[in-house]
Amino acid sequence: MPRFAANLSMLYPELDFLDRFEAAAQDGFQGVEYLFPYAYPAAEIAARLKSNGLQQVLFNAPPGDWEAGERGLACLPGREAAFREGIARALDYAAALDCPRVHVMAGLLPAGMARETAKATYVANLRWAAAEAEKAGVDLLMEPINTRDIPGFFLNRQDEAHAIVEAIGSPRLKVQFDLYHCQIVEGDVAMKIRQYLPTGRVGHLQIAGVPERHEPDVGEMNYSYLFGVIDAVSAQSGWEGWVGCEYRPARGAVAGGTSAGLGWLRSLPNGGAQA
Repeated sequence: MPRFAANLSMLYPELDFLDRFEAAAQDGFQGVEYLFPYAYPAAEIAARLKSNGLQQVLFNAPPGDWEAGERGLACLPGREAAFREGIARALDYAAALDCPRVHVMAGLLPAGMARETAKATYVANLRWAAAEAEKAGVDLLMEPINTRDIPGFFLNRQDEAHAIVEAIGSPRLKVQFDLYHCQIVEGDVAMKIRQYLPTGRVGHLQIAGVPERHEPDVGEMNYSYLFGVIDAVSAQSGWEGWVGCEYRPARGAVAGGTSAGLGWLRSLPNGGAQA
Protein backbone atom coordinates (compact mmCIF):
# COMPACT_ATOMS: atom_id res chain seq x y z
CA MET A 1 0.00 0.00 0.00
CA PRO A 2 1.11 3.59 -0.57
CA ARG A 3 2.38 5.67 2.34
CA PHE A 4 -0.41 8.03 3.39
CA ALA A 5 0.20 11.47 4.91
CA ALA A 6 -2.50 13.39 6.76
CA ASN A 7 -3.12 16.88 5.42
CA LEU A 8 -3.50 18.88 8.61
CA SER A 9 -4.95 21.93 6.89
CA MET A 10 -8.04 19.92 5.94
CA LEU A 11 -8.19 16.94 8.30
CA TYR A 12 -9.13 17.30 11.98
CA PRO A 13 -10.85 20.69 11.61
CA GLU A 14 -12.50 19.96 14.95
CA LEU A 15 -9.11 20.55 16.63
CA ASP A 16 -6.71 23.47 16.88
CA PHE A 17 -3.92 23.14 14.31
CA LEU A 18 -1.13 22.19 16.73
CA ASP A 19 -3.33 19.49 18.29
CA ARG A 20 -3.85 17.83 14.92
CA PHE A 21 -0.37 16.28 14.95
CA GLU A 22 -1.22 14.06 17.89
CA ALA A 23 -4.59 13.14 16.41
CA ALA A 24 -2.97 12.09 13.13
CA ALA A 25 -0.42 9.94 14.94
CA GLN A 26 -3.14 8.29 17.00
CA ASP A 27 -4.95 7.37 13.79
CA GLY A 28 -1.85 5.64 12.45
CA PHE A 29 -0.43 8.28 10.13
CA GLN A 30 3.36 8.50 10.06
CA GLY A 31 3.60 11.50 7.76
CA VAL A 32 1.87 14.89 7.65
CA GLU A 33 1.50 17.75 5.21
CA TYR A 34 -0.38 21.06 5.26
CA LEU A 35 -0.63 24.32 3.37
CA PHE A 36 1.51 26.74 5.36
CA PRO A 37 3.57 26.57 8.59
CA TYR A 38 4.45 30.24 8.84
CA ALA A 39 1.94 31.25 11.53
CA TYR A 40 3.93 29.10 13.99
CA PRO A 41 7.60 29.03 14.99
CA ALA A 42 9.41 26.22 13.21
CA ALA A 43 10.72 24.99 16.56
CA GLU A 44 7.16 24.51 17.86
CA ILE A 45 6.13 22.48 14.83
CA ALA A 46 9.33 20.46 14.98
CA ALA A 47 8.57 19.62 18.62
CA ARG A 48 5.08 18.38 17.67
CA LEU A 49 6.54 16.23 14.91
CA LYS A 50 9.14 14.71 17.21
CA SER A 51 6.82 14.06 20.16
CA ASN A 52 4.35 12.25 17.90
CA GLY A 53 6.86 10.33 15.79
CA LEU A 54 5.77 12.05 12.59
CA GLN A 55 7.61 12.98 9.42
CA GLN A 56 6.93 16.29 7.70
CA VAL A 57 6.60 15.35 4.04
CA LEU A 58 5.33 18.54 2.38
CA PHE A 59 4.20 22.13 2.83
CA ASN A 60 3.72 25.15 0.55
CA ALA A 61 5.99 28.11 -0.02
CA PRO A 62 4.41 31.46 0.90
CA PRO A 63 1.61 32.24 -1.61
CA GLY A 64 1.66 36.02 -1.47
CA ASP A 65 -1.29 37.80 0.13
CA TRP A 66 -3.65 34.87 0.70
CA GLU A 67 -6.34 36.98 2.36
CA ALA A 68 -6.39 39.31 -0.65
CA GLY A 69 -6.87 36.33 -2.98
CA GLU A 70 -3.34 35.60 -4.15
CA ARG A 71 -2.68 31.92 -4.74
CA GLY A 72 1.02 31.95 -5.46
CA LEU A 73 3.49 34.36 -7.00
CA ALA A 74 5.45 32.24 -9.44
CA CYS A 75 3.68 33.36 -12.65
CA LEU A 76 3.28 37.04 -11.69
CA PRO A 77 5.56 39.55 -13.48
CA GLY A 78 6.76 42.21 -11.09
CA ARG A 79 6.55 40.00 -7.99
CA GLU A 80 9.91 38.31 -8.43
CA ALA A 81 11.48 39.83 -5.32
CA ALA A 82 8.61 38.67 -3.11
CA PHE A 83 8.75 35.25 -4.76
CA ARG A 84 12.46 34.89 -3.94
CA GLU A 85 11.93 36.01 -0.36
CA GLY A 86 9.21 33.40 -0.01
CA ILE A 87 11.40 30.62 -1.37
CA ALA A 88 14.16 31.53 1.07
CA ARG A 89 11.70 31.44 3.97
CA ALA A 90 10.27 28.11 2.83
CA LEU A 91 13.71 26.53 2.58
CA ASP A 92 14.54 27.76 6.09
CA TYR A 93 11.40 26.04 7.41
CA ALA A 94 12.17 22.91 5.38
CA ALA A 95 15.58 22.68 7.03
CA ALA A 96 14.11 23.19 10.51
CA LEU A 97 11.38 20.60 9.95
CA ASP A 98 13.55 18.13 8.02
CA CYS A 99 11.02 18.33 5.19
CA PRO A 100 12.25 17.00 1.83
CA ARG A 101 9.81 18.82 -0.47
CA VAL A 102 8.13 22.21 -0.87
CA HIS A 103 5.20 23.03 -3.16
CA VAL A 104 5.35 26.31 -5.05
CA MET A 105 1.91 27.55 -6.13
CA ALA A 106 1.84 28.97 -9.65
CA GLY A 107 -0.63 31.77 -8.96
CA LEU A 108 -3.56 33.24 -10.88
CA LEU A 109 -3.20 34.36 -14.48
CA PRO A 110 -3.56 38.17 -14.30
CA ALA A 111 -6.60 39.52 -16.12
CA GLY A 112 -5.74 40.66 -19.63
CA MET A 113 -2.25 39.17 -19.58
CA ALA A 114 -1.14 36.87 -22.38
CA ARG A 115 -0.58 33.35 -21.08
CA GLU A 116 2.88 33.22 -22.67
CA THR A 117 3.94 36.32 -20.74
CA ALA A 118 2.97 34.71 -17.44
CA LYS A 119 4.56 31.43 -18.50
CA ALA A 120 7.89 33.12 -19.18
CA THR A 121 7.88 34.55 -15.65
CA TYR A 122 6.77 31.20 -14.22
CA VAL A 123 9.57 29.27 -15.91
CA ALA A 124 12.22 31.84 -14.96
CA ASN A 125 11.11 31.83 -11.32
CA LEU A 126 11.01 28.05 -11.17
CA ARG A 127 14.46 27.79 -12.75
CA TRP A 128 15.89 30.11 -10.09
CA ALA A 129 14.02 28.42 -7.24
CA ALA A 130 15.03 24.93 -8.39
CA ALA A 131 18.68 25.96 -8.22
CA GLU A 132 18.16 27.22 -4.67
CA ALA A 133 16.33 24.02 -3.73
CA GLU A 134 19.14 21.95 -5.18
CA LYS A 135 21.62 23.73 -2.89
CA ALA A 136 19.36 22.94 0.07
CA GLY A 137 18.77 19.31 -0.89
CA VAL A 138 15.00 19.87 -1.18
CA ASP A 139 12.60 18.93 -3.98
CA LEU A 140 10.54 21.79 -5.39
CA LEU A 141 7.06 20.78 -6.53
CA MET A 142 4.62 22.35 -9.00
CA GLU A 143 0.96 21.31 -8.94
CA PRO A 144 -1.72 21.50 -11.63
CA ILE A 145 -4.94 22.66 -9.91
CA ASN A 146 -8.44 22.68 -11.35
CA THR A 147 -10.10 26.02 -12.05
CA ARG A 148 -13.33 25.09 -10.30
CA ASP A 149 -11.60 25.12 -6.91
CA ILE A 150 -9.30 28.02 -7.82
CA PRO A 151 -10.72 30.00 -10.76
CA GLY A 152 -8.00 31.45 -12.95
CA PHE A 153 -5.19 29.26 -11.62
CA PHE A 154 -2.33 29.27 -14.10
CA LEU A 155 -1.30 25.59 -14.15
CA ASN A 156 -4.06 23.03 -14.74
CA ARG A 157 -2.77 20.01 -16.68
CA GLN A 158 -0.32 17.23 -16.04
CA ASP A 159 1.16 17.33 -19.54
CA GLU A 160 2.04 21.03 -19.26
CA ALA A 161 3.60 20.56 -15.82
CA HIS A 162 5.76 17.68 -17.00
CA ALA A 163 6.82 19.60 -20.11
CA ILE A 164 8.01 22.49 -17.93
CA VAL A 165 9.93 20.13 -15.65
CA GLU A 166 11.62 18.59 -18.67
CA ALA A 167 12.44 22.00 -20.15
CA ILE A 168 14.04 23.29 -16.95
CA GLY A 169 15.93 20.07 -16.43
CA SER A 170 16.62 20.32 -12.70
CA PRO A 171 16.62 17.02 -10.77
CA ARG A 172 15.04 18.93 -7.88
CA LEU A 173 11.98 20.18 -9.79
CA LYS A 174 9.08 17.72 -9.81
CA VAL A 175 5.31 17.50 -10.24
CA GLN A 176 2.80 17.24 -7.43
CA PHE A 177 0.18 14.92 -8.93
CA ASP A 178 -3.19 15.46 -7.23
CA LEU A 179 -5.58 12.77 -8.47
CA TYR A 180 -8.60 14.88 -7.46
CA HIS A 181 -7.56 17.84 -9.60
CA CYS A 182 -6.55 15.55 -12.47
CA GLN A 183 -9.92 13.80 -12.52
CA ILE A 184 -11.80 17.11 -12.70
CA VAL A 185 -9.63 18.60 -15.46
CA GLU A 186 -8.52 15.60 -17.49
CA GLY A 187 -9.81 12.23 -16.26
CA ASP A 188 -8.13 8.98 -17.34
CA VAL A 189 -6.34 9.02 -13.98
CA ALA A 190 -5.15 5.41 -13.91
CA MET A 191 -3.46 5.75 -17.28
CA LYS A 192 -1.79 8.99 -16.19
CA ILE A 193 -0.43 7.24 -13.09
CA ARG A 194 1.02 4.57 -15.38
CA GLN A 195 2.37 7.23 -17.73
CA TYR A 196 3.96 9.65 -15.29
CA LEU A 197 4.94 7.77 -12.13
CA PRO A 198 7.80 5.84 -13.81
CA THR A 199 9.35 9.03 -15.24
CA GLY A 200 10.96 10.14 -11.97
CA ARG A 201 9.23 13.52 -12.35
CA VAL A 202 6.44 12.89 -9.81
CA GLY A 203 7.45 14.00 -6.34
CA HIS A 204 4.16 13.55 -4.48
CA LEU A 205 0.60 12.30 -4.91
CA GLN A 206 -2.59 13.62 -3.31
CA ILE A 207 -6.12 12.22 -3.09
CA ALA A 208 -9.70 13.26 -2.38
CA GLY A 209 -13.15 12.12 -3.42
CA VAL A 210 -14.64 13.71 -6.54
CA PRO A 211 -16.61 15.92 -6.88
CA GLU A 212 -17.15 17.11 -3.28
CA ARG A 213 -13.54 16.67 -2.10
CA HIS A 214 -14.55 14.44 0.82
CA GLU A 215 -13.14 11.05 1.87
CA PRO A 216 -11.72 9.04 -1.05
CA ASP A 217 -14.40 6.35 -0.66
CA VAL A 218 -17.08 8.98 -1.40
CA GLY A 219 -17.76 9.97 -5.00
CA GLU A 220 -17.01 8.83 -8.51
CA MET A 221 -13.41 7.58 -8.22
CA ASN A 222 -12.51 3.98 -7.37
CA TYR A 223 -9.55 4.57 -5.10
CA SER A 224 -9.17 0.94 -4.06
CA TYR A 225 -8.41 0.24 -7.71
CA LEU A 226 -6.15 3.28 -8.05
CA PHE A 227 -4.15 2.32 -4.96
CA GLY A 228 -3.51 -1.03 -6.65
CA VAL A 229 -2.33 0.80 -9.77
CA ILE A 230 0.02 2.94 -7.66
CA ASP A 231 1.37 -0.17 -5.94
CA ALA A 232 1.96 -2.00 -9.22
CA VAL A 233 3.67 0.94 -10.91
CA SER A 234 5.74 1.67 -7.80
CA ALA A 235 6.94 -1.92 -7.64
CA GLN A 236 8.04 -1.74 -11.27
CA SER A 237 9.52 1.76 -11.24
CA GLY A 238 10.86 2.11 -7.70
CA TRP A 239 8.68 5.14 -6.89
CA GLU A 240 8.67 5.63 -3.11
CA GLY A 241 6.71 8.83 -2.55
CA TRP A 242 3.87 9.73 -0.23
CA VAL A 243 0.16 10.07 -0.88
CA GLY A 244 -1.29 13.13 0.82
CA CYS A 245 -4.86 12.89 2.14
CA GLU A 246 -5.99 16.39 1.16
CA TYR A 247 -9.74 16.21 1.60
CA ARG A 248 -12.48 17.82 3.68
CA PRO A 249 -13.93 15.22 6.07
CA ALA A 250 -17.62 14.73 5.33
CA ARG A 251 -18.33 14.45 9.05
CA GLY A 252 -16.34 17.61 9.81
CA ALA A 253 -16.80 18.66 13.42
CA VAL A 254 -19.68 16.31 14.25
CA ALA A 255 -19.36 13.39 16.66
CA GLY A 256 -16.28 11.35 15.85
CA GLY A 257 -14.79 14.01 13.62
CA THR A 258 -12.09 13.10 11.12
CA SER A 259 -11.24 9.79 12.79
CA ALA A 260 -14.78 8.51 12.27
CA GLY A 261 -14.35 8.95 8.51
CA LEU A 262 -11.15 6.91 8.21
CA GLY A 263 -12.91 3.65 7.45
CA TRP A 264 -11.51 3.81 3.92
CA LEU A 265 -7.98 3.68 5.39
CA ARG A 266 -8.72 0.97 7.95
CA SER A 267 -10.27 -1.20 5.24
CA LEU A 268 -7.01 -1.39 3.31
CA PRO A 269 -4.63 -4.35 3.75
CA ASN A 270 -3.08 -4.18 7.23
CA GLY A 271 -5.52 -1.40 8.07
CA GLY A 272 -3.51 1.03 5.96
CA ALA A 273 -0.49 0.53 8.20
CA GLN A 274 2.56 2.30 6.84
CA ALA A 275 5.61 0.30 5.85
